[in-house]
Amino acid sequence: MSVPTVRADESSTRRDLVDSAITLFTRQGYAATSLEAVVAGAKVTKGALYHHFSGKQALFEAAFDAVESAVVNRLGEVVVHGPGTAWDRAVSGLRAYVEVCLEPSYQRIAIHEGPVVMGWERWQEAAEKYSYGLVRAAVAALVDAGEIDELPVEVTARILFGALRTGAAIIAGAAEPELAGADVSKTITRVLEGMRKLPG
Repeated sequence: MSVPTVRADESSTRRDLVDSAITLFTRQGYAATSLEAVVAGAKVTKGALYHHFSGKQALFEAAFDAVESAVVNRLGEVVVHGPGTAWDRAVSGLRAYVEVCLEPSYQRIAIHEGPVVMGWERWQEAAEKYSYGLVRAAVAALVDAGEIDELPVEVTARILFGALRTGAAIIAGAAEPELAGADVSKTITRVLEGMRKLPG
């Protein structure tokens, strides 16, 4: 009976370390965050950290995964399971994504720090692993519903995915992120509208 308890404790410790890392990476960035500060925030020992992570980069990647997973779950509720037509869900998903891009943890960890800490290629692969599937599902649903022209789903999804990632970088780097977010949302919505089938 003791094994499940140990596993639960280990899971809790890992979660506390990741939560502490997310807070600190968001507040002060990867370079300025020490492992000592992370374990202090998690209220565990440094030995406990090394039991779960090989080092600071592995901890960052876990924080990145946690942030991206939370975002994908939230967006999935809108894009895949939300109310309305395929068009309604796609537009709502776009707005929800822009809202995510305004959040400090997503900006700092997923957009600013990710490509630097993880390397460009690995960051791109990770971003695609989490977000691309939702974009592709939205495009496929729009095509299946007859909402947009019967364009190649894979190509269309990749183009829109690239536009969304660029939009995220614009928002994260803007002096006035909310205004930039409104511009990004309006522009990508117009791109989608350009693909929409005319009535009749």
